[in-house]
Amino acid sequence: MNYLKNILVTGGAGFIGSHVIRLLVKKYPDYRIVNFDALTYAGNLSNLSDIEKMNNYVFVHGNILEADHISAVFNDYDITDIIHLAAESHVDRSITDPLAFLKTNIIGTVNLMQAARKAWEKDYSKHMFYHVSTDEVYGSLGPEGYFYEDTAYDPQSPYSASKASSDHFVRAYANTYGLQTKISNCSNNYGPNQFPEKLIPLMLNNIRHSKNLPVYGDGTNIRDWLFVIDHASAIDVIFHKGRVNETYNIGGNNELQNIALVHILCDLMDQKMGKPQGSSRELITFVKDRPGHDHRYAIDNTKLTTELGWSPSVTVVEGMKKTIDWYWDNEEWLSDITSGSYMDYYKRQYSLN
Repeated sequence: MNYLKNILVTGGAGFIGSHVIRLLVKKYPDYRIVNFDALTYAGNLSNLSDIEKMNNYVFVHGNILEADHISAVFNDYDITDIIHLAAESHVDRSITDPLAFLKTNIIGTVNLMQAARKAWEKDYSKHMFYHVSTDEVYGSLGPEGYFYEDTAYDPQSPYSASKASSDHFVRAYANTYGLQTKISNCSNNYGPNQFPEKLIPLMLNNIRHSKNLPVYGDGTNIRDWLFVIDHASAIDVIFHKGRVNETYNIGGNNELQNIALVHILCDLMDQKMGKPQGSSRELITFVKDRPGHDHRYAIDNTKLTTELGWSPSVTVVEGMKKTIDWYWDNEEWLSDITSGSYMDYYKRQYSLN
């Protein structure tokens, strides 16, 4: 079959990537979606078990640090566009091992753009390199104000520094070589299939099993929470309708202190489990703050909403209820993750070593 587009999605077995792939595969049967993923600790192919046999979906096991393999994939599948999500993304891990973030987030991104330059050099206007980034590149906000697309970069952790660098490289390749690019910077994502080291699934799992709920510092750090399915829809809109060589901020309009978020999760879980209201709050334990912990992130997504007509579909409480329901109904998925047995899915389905 001759596909209208052959889109390479990097990191497609991860949390956000799997939702993007599911949307694209189902919505655009005339696109072939090639999922290129290294299947590191946060990659889970069972996230895509519902679409893995669809004709317009292909999985390729590979690492964006392997330049020759990327070039081979371009040739094998006649890649026309890239949606680049593959990244090391956990701040705590970046503090422990910053070099891993430098390699994946910077060198890996450049490897992809080098392959795109070579493959598309006859006519860049027919192709798109879409780079998915984070609001953490902007640094930390005080009690007032928001991040805008032209906010000066001020990364505060090895993770955000590596993402800021990759953003700059994407813009440099657009300016220097004429590569057509788009960048989006999103706020904190939550929802189904998120790896349980992240705040929300960690809290939900601990509440369900009556374990302590560790909260950094005094819990007053503020984040804007974006439902992952809304993020996927925003990526779809920006990819298809966004202006070339532009940046779009994606926010959920759900700004909360961490402790307020944990209280919401506790109260919703108490309802779910039939416990007296306030029971789970007793599990909250304040722990030593993370080094370089940014105080507040808040996104102004006016450009995205006014230009492209996108807006979040859920409030934070609605999104949290959907998230809780998913984790409640998929305890086996969470157990497989926390035990490490989810790795068997790769070997069983794809004969990987």
